[in-house]
Amino acid sequence: MRKLSLFSGIGGIDLAAHWAGMETVAFCEREPFPQKVLKKHWPNVPIYDDVCTLTAERLKEDGIIGSGRTIDIISAGYPCQPFSHAGERKGENDDRHLWPEVKRLLQETRPNWFVGENVAGHATLGLDDVLDDLDDIGYTAQPFIVPAAAIGALHRRDRVFIIAHTKREGWKGVLHPHFEPGKKQNTDWKTDALDAHRNSISWLEQSSGEPSLFRSDDGFPDWLDRTLIISRLQALGNAVDPHQVYPIMAAIKAIDDQL
Repeated sequence: MRKLSLFSGIGGIDLAAHWAGMETVAFCEREPFPQKVLKKHWPNVPIYDDVCTLTAERLKEDGIIGSGRTIDIISAGYPCQPFSHAGERKGENDDRHLWPEVKRLLQETRPNWFVGENVAGHATLGLDDVLDDLDDIGYTAQPFIVPAAAIGALHRRDRVFIIAHTKREGWKGVLHPHFEPGKKQNTDWKTDALDAHRNSISWLEQSSGEPSLFRSDDGFPDWLDRTLIISRLQALGNAVDPHQVYPIMAAIKAIDDQL
């Protein structure tokens, strides 16, 4: 499966997609620090810096899509500020309301799958509009709220995940291979996620190649140390724990393989 990643951040969803056997073929991320992380881990994958100017035509011109090279899935952690309880909750009246750009790219590229991500506050503001839009452009969608604590993280971190698939015949009856109606479900996916969590080392600390911060011998002036750590904290604050979304990406891959 070939994936287009929108509002990529430091690549949490994309790392989970990689574990699930998907290939991210392009990123769209405007912030410099997350771009640096993405370039470190996916050095050969192009990064577009403005979702408003990214089009299917441009992807064709750059060879991302074309004959035999379709986009199978789009992921998008579109900006949370319009919906977050930490902000003014202006919804579609917020200048950072960029869901319409995601909708446009879905219409232009027509992937079979879409995975959206946002804060829990989206459930009470804006989510109905997103689900209506997906229905209007030919997708069946289901939202879920999944906390990072569900996979053993030491913080709750509720997130809304929207899983959508094109309305085509035959897909609704395809279930995850581990699912058997009426029986206690196999939890191999959770075991896999927790094993990956235990065996992985710090993703972000490996990513930037910078010295430890706030050290007198790190070679950076204090003001730059503080700028770097603020960038790291902002990146982490906006990021998705890859273990949190991995079961979703693994299930999509398993289902898609059977279609």
